[in-house]
Formats: sequence, structure tokens, C-alpha cells
Amino acid sequence: MGEVNPFFSQFALQFDAMPTSPAHTPAAIAPSDTPWRTTHVGHWLRLALQRFDDRTMVLMANHPGVPLGLSNLAARAQVGAAHLHLTRHLPLAGARLTELAHAAGMTKQAMGSLVTECEAWGMVRREADPSDARARRIVFTAIGLAWLQAYQDAVRQAEAELRAATSAEVVTVIAIGLEAYCT
Repeated sequence: MGEVNPFFSQFALQFDAMPTSPAHTPAAIAPSDTPWRTTHVGHWLRLALQRFDDRTMVLMANHPGVPLGLSNLAARAQVGAAHLHLTRHLPLAGARLTELAHAAGMTKQAMGSLVTECEAWGMVRREADPSDARARRIVFTAIGLAWLQAYQDAVRQAEAELRAATSAEVVTVIAIGLEAYCT
């Protein structure tokens, strides 16, 4: 290692002499102080959504109405949560890219990439917007509608599995509580 610049060496002593507060050192955060990180409701909501989406994707990959190409992509985890955003938020009548991105809580650029990918897979297509010749609308294709039907069936199955794992009453309370919280 080279020689320390004399200009900087004057500060080294000052920093070394500075007292350190135990409250600001990493060792001060004991494991017993952090259970809140994995026990708050937001943590459980995230895990529940991940589990629900993962289960939905497995069910969709095995759905008899999903074309083989999409089924293989889903089974190999090439179709993921982002693709479910498009499936959840694209109205049957279609939508402009900006509307779709806003509904899904994504940037226009991220949604544009997602639409391009889904377009390559034959799930959606871009077509002229009848109300504005300069704009394009994203619409489901026949393959996309089959994917949407598989999604609906998978969601129903995943919800039934949630009810079986907890109870119908618990699922009802969860749904009512989340609806109240989100509106």
C-alpha cells in the first residue's frame, strides 16, 4: 500500500477519536429486535400474493385450454408475475398502453416491454384505436383469451385451496378487510 497523503492523515486521527454510539453499530441490532420485519401484515400479504401467484401459474401451465407453447413457457417459469399483471388488467375491449400501465401500477416502458413479449407469444396484438388514429390499443388474441380463461379457472382453484387451508369464513374476512383497506 502507498504512503498516505499528509492532507488526509490529519483527519484520520479525528475520525478515530470520535466516539461511536452502540446504538449505531450493526451489532446493536440483535435478532430479538427484528421480529417485526417478518411478522407485520405487509410481509404476510407479500408472501400470500407470491404463493397465490405461484400456485395460479402452476395451474395455468397445466390447464387443458392453454396452447402448448404458453403452457411450456409457464411450466419453465418464463411467464411470471409481470405477465399476470397484463392478464389481470387488460380489459376485454382492450386498452391503450398508458392505461394498461397505470392500471397495473407499472411504468409505460415496462408495460411496453411486457406487451411486446406477450405479442411475440401470440397473447395480444396492437391495433388502431378507433377513437384516435394516432393511438394503438392492446387487445387479447384468441390465444390470449384462452390464457385469460385459464387464469380465471386457476384463480378459482387457488381460492378454493385457500378456503380449504383456512376456512370460508377466514377467506371472506380477508377479502372484505382487504377491499376496505384498498378502497
